[in-house]
Amino acid sequence: MTLDQVRRRLAKPKTSAQLCLLGVCAGLIAAILIILFRLMIELVQSFFLDSHDDFTTLAQHQRLLLPVGAALIIALFASLTGFKHYRLGIPFVINRIKHHYGHMPIWNSVNQFFGGGIALICGFSVGREGPSVHMGATGASVLTERLHLPHNAARTLAGCGVAAGIAASFNTPLAAVIFVMEVVLREYKIHIFVPIMLAAVTGALATQVVFGNVSELSLIQIEMLSFWHYPYLIVCGFALGAIAFAFNQNLMLIIKTFKPISMFPRLLLAGLIAGLIGYLVPEAMGSGMSAIKLAVETPDNLQLLTTIFIAKLLATLFAIGLGIPGGLIGPVIGLGVIMGTLMAFFAQFISPDTAVAGTYGVLGMAGLLAATLHAPLAALTAVMELTSNPQIVVPAMLIISTAYVTALQVFGNRSIFLQQLDFQGLPYQVSPAKEALQKVGIVEEMEEDFKLLYSNDKEQIKETLSAVDSQTPLIVYDEETGYQLAEYDLTLISDDSATIKYVPLQGLSTQATLAEAFELLKDKRSGAVYVYNQKDSLQIMGVVRWDKLRHILTMRNSLL
Repeated sequence: MTLDQVRRRLAKPKTSAQLCLLGVCAGLIAAILIILFRLMIELVQSFFLDSHDDFTTLAQHQRLLLPVGAALIIALFASLTGFKHYRLGIPFVINRIKHHYGHMPIWNSVNQFFGGGIALICGFSVGREGPSVHMGATGASVLTERLHLPHNAARTLAGCGVAAGIAASFNTPLAAVIFVMEVVLREYKIHIFVPIMLAAVTGALATQVVFGNVSELSLIQIEMLSFWHYPYLIVCGFALGAIAFAFNQNLMLIIKTFKPISMFPRLLLAGLIAGLIGYLVPEAMGSGMSAIKLAVETPDNLQLLTTIFIAKLLATLFAIGLGIPGGLIGPVIGLGVIMGTLMAFFAQFISPDTAVAGTYGVLGMAGLLAATLHAPLAALTAVMELTSNPQIVVPAMLIISTAYVTALQVFGNRSIFLQQLDFQGLPYQVSPAKEALQKVGIVEEMEEDFKLLYSNDKEQIKETLSAVDSQTPLIVYDEETGYQLAEYDLTLISDDSATIKYVPLQGLSTQATLAEAFELLKDKRSGAVYVYNQKDSLQIMGVVRWDKLRHILTMRNSLL
């Protein structure tokens, strides 16, 4: 099968072996980028830390100066592009997938790779999943651009890159698939589910080869909870929903408050705040995994855990809010585990003979994650994969549901990613018609049986129209008017002669989708577009008329 035949096959909104294979390739590219990213972090940290992501062994002045120096390096590196390419992380990726078919600007990705790496190396309270998602989408974008794949396939492959990024970051392939469907693409379609699933598996397997098959919560011991814990879990769910709302509100408050300040001093301020917090509470530094370890080792030290929770909450809010490149899922996981461990203090009175701190730590993570991101199913699958313990499922479902509904209905909380997109003015909503048409490549529905005439001679045009079938489009071209569709004007036809009308045509490449044709024709609700070869704009491949788009939207409900 030639590459052109593969492109034709990918234009169809159906599962195919070709799309699945490309999904695996996108997942492998994403995994390689993330493996390099994680190795860079661990290698550099090995020069000054005794243990990865554990900053407690550093001297006080080192903990103060390290984030400040990192912020200065990040700001200097970003200033090389004039901060024009500094929109980073999951919200930016959502916008690019929804409105640009996953095409990722390369300089944004460079800023994300080095900026996110420096931030994580030097102890900022940010997660590695933000850079991982960004780089995964970029790897898929490069693949689709190199192969000139249809945009509908590029959108699916961008989702594959994101899924591989999440899976490679946390070793949670199933949660990665659900996250992409629930948060990024915000839809469930079988023809995109399968390649995304394969990409997530590829990302997870590739990182397991390098880092081993371990999870972030493997240290936590899970104990089965009795029925008497369930009423208390509902109370915990209420508390986690309120905390999630407070987290989102305060993060957006910081973003809005410091927006008028230019990027350079904003990043330096973030470094200074992180340095001061690290100076006082070193356990609050890092991505959140060190906080999990501490919660496991000292579940009864309520004063220490409370101090770390407050310090890490502030460190995360100011790091993300002031523009440090990195994700927030990692810190939210750490905060949730600490919060759940604190809640276990009262739960121990329900079953004094059972050590429930680990179980509540995992449940706290699940509830806070679901309510903060508006991703209850992704949070549930993450808990299942990270603990590998089926006993956690029922209590996790209860606390996730309570936290999510509380945050949504009681406090009116929204996904933090969508709030960030709204503030940045980046659109993420797409009309149902456009979203349906985005799934179909234009070459799948174009009329290939057409006549092309390089002449504006009216007699020749009439003769050609008379010679061809009435359903065959006639495209005429001259240098002055460009491409036009010539057809009989049925409103002015008479017994003696027929009048010809000319419909101006705009061109779209064979990479385009029907949604792009819809955007060009929707105002007039008539007309047509011609389709040209993406490698040679003079090679006309076909025509798509408005009537065709209308028929697809009204008759082919399977797309909607």
